[in-house]
Amino acid sequence: MKTAVITGVAGQDGAYLARLLLDKGYQVHGTLRPDGSTDLWRLDSLGLRNHPHLHLLQHDLCSLADSLALMDRLQPQEVYHLAAQSSVAKSFEEPHATVNGIQQATLNLLEAIRQVTPTTRFFEAGTSEIFSHKDSAMYNELTALHPRSPYGLAKLSTYWTTVNYRESFNVFGSVGILFNHESPLRDQRFVTRKITSAAACIAKGQELVLELGNLEVRRDWGFAADYVEGMWRILQAKQADTFVLATQNSQSVRDFVRLAFASAGIGLAFQGCGEQEIAVVTDFLEGFPDLSSNLHTGQIVVRVNPGFYRPLEAGLAVGDASKAKLQLGWQATTKLQQLCQIMVEADMARLSRK
Repeated sequence: MKTAVITGVAGQDGAYLARLLLDKGYQVHGTLRPDGSTDLWRLDSLGLRNHPHLHLLQHDLCSLADSLALMDRLQPQEVYHLAAQSSVAKSFEEPHATVNGIQQATLNLLEAIRQVTPTTRFFEAGTSEIFSHKDSAMYNELTALHPRSPYGLAKLSTYWTTVNYRESFNVFGSVGILFNHESPLRDQRFVTRKITSAAACIAKGQELVLELGNLEVRRDWGFAADYVEGMWRILQAKQADTFVLATQNSQSVRDFVRLAFASAGIGLAFQGCGEQEIAVVTDFLEGFPDLSSNLHTGQIVVRVNPGFYRPLEAGLAVGDASKAKLQLGWQATTKLQQLCQIMVEADMARLSRK
């Protein structure tokens, strides 16, 4: 039975990855914040909290001594480093904490592996935010790097730190450059859950207007459950390497809104442009008998709020996952329409349980 460590096990990716590894027969040790503040609702929602092979432990990622002790005690075959402050918007508000925390945690884990368990395979959860997203080209493992946020800057550092330990110390350090991947386990501070949650609330009759930033921004959105399969495959490869994980398609925030509301049974039309753009209800789709009777056509349900614009907004982001498909046999299988439906249905179910 293999032993794996997942940092950030209580996060979206950590919970899905824990489920995947447990299903494959691993002993999984998941790290939590040392202050005891971690919310375990994602593990609960997947029915994992009391799994006999899931072991939760408090761990200070910013302490090299803690990481050395962790590696010495567990002797894991695989480490999946997923823990990080991952909100781009929050990174502009807290740049020092974001950059320092992300850099230190990765360096400590790699150094602990180098010193204590040199055969351990290490996965670094990279991000497409290390690219500029300024043109229409697809981004692959050879694309020039140009982060446009403190979060992207921090993750660029961990990308090169992992590559350096791979080349300088022969550590099996692999990086997954992950394009946007979402799920019902996303926090509502992320735009996708903000959208699907609002669509569910409006469908249930709550009178609110969803306020968003730049609707023109395009992203390559996939399903988190698909992406953790890619993470696992990356560490099963013969050699450590870097792989882009993406759907190879992009949609705008506006597209995501339209699909999310359609998944709740609400047809939308967008009017105006720029900061004056709004979305109004046009019709109600068949097959949604539980839609609130308070809804009416012409109702404004979405508007742009410039307060949600970022200081530097990345534009188009499309990943080229050809290398992962060729070498790992991995590709994203969940389409955006399916993803929106999965997320909206989960948010509708949450509202029904309240």
